[in-house]
Amino acid sequence: MAPPEVSADVFTNTGGKLSTTLNPGYSKRAYVTFLAGTGDYVKGVVGLAKGLRKVKSAYRLVVAILPDVPEEHREILRSQGCIVHEIEPIYPPENHVQFAMAYYVINYSKLRIWNFEEYSKMVYLDADIQVFENIDHLFDMADGYFYAVMDCFCEKTWSHSAQYSIGYCQQCPEKVTWPAEMGSPPPLYFNAGMFVYEPSRLTYESLLQTLRITPPTPFAEQDFLNMFFQHKYKPIPPIYNLVLAMLWRHRENIELEKVKVVHYCAAGSKPWRYTGKEVNMDREDIKMLVAKWWDVYNDESLDFKAEDPSPEGETFLMPSIMASMPEPEISYIPAPSAA
Repeated sequence: MAPPEVSADVFTNTGGKLSTTLNPGYSKRAYVTFLAGTGDYVKGVVGLAKGLRKVKSAYRLVVAILPDVPEEHREILRSQGCIVHEIEPIYPPENHVQFAMAYYVINYSKLRIWNFEEYSKMVYLDADIQVFENIDHLFDMADGYFYAVMDCFCEKTWSHSAQYSIGYCQQCPEKVTWPAEMGSPPPLYFNAGMFVYEPSRLTYESLLQTLRITPPTPFAEQDFLNMFFQHKYKPIPPIYNLVLAMLWRHRENIELEKVKVVHYCAAGSKPWRYTGKEVNMDREDIKMLVAKWWDVYNDESLDFKAEDPSPEGETFLMPSIMASMPEPEISYIPAPSAA
């Protein structure tokens, strides 16, 4: 059964916007990612910077880093044309909560990027993401909303959730319907590895204030952002954040040749650690996507050169080109007003 197309108002509705403090008619845009610690995720950021250059993005990559990122890694990022922006860590109100993954706790620090008010709109991308086609048109979507791709609840990491326990997934709501005795279906839930947002001091302060009174949950900042933006969230097609589990859980929803952004978030899929031994990692489509990442990372012609023209950091608002976007091919369910 073909899923219904996303409503046109995802891209045109202007009601209920978030507050901003920027001058109307002026726009400064950038991509942004997050890096912590001394580990090998710096390779992911380098790959992302080179990927954005390969697709000829017009915008810079800002790297929000924690103080524990070593100077050697900072220099590597600067040498690849990245704007390095140190931020202070944010911890949840209680640190004894059981997270789905131990390292998730530090991801609350990503909330600092809402304070990057020198930019009017940003596209956030996790360090284990690669961009294989130009996605600059995402900056032209209507202001006032939080845009991201819907997640999948079928992997075991979701075993704590009601969705997983009854076999329900928002990617295929017709297969297992939400039981009436459990009340209204939950709101649409997005993956926070990629999203389009507008930095705002007011939103930033509200995020931090809300965090102080919100108990931590298994998926840390992703759960928190879903709660905070549930009334502003607008789904975009999975071609903008292909979570690899979709390839074996909902292959019918994916046209791999049209995918623009790949998220190497499945266990064993980080290209710079890939061995092919983990579950599902011996699939041919996974091998192909890992090889594509390495093709970009190893391409010396994509290394930043000081004489290269800088990407546009400041532009005046242009007419939207959203009409040129491919028609979304993703299923949606009505999201109720309460969780």
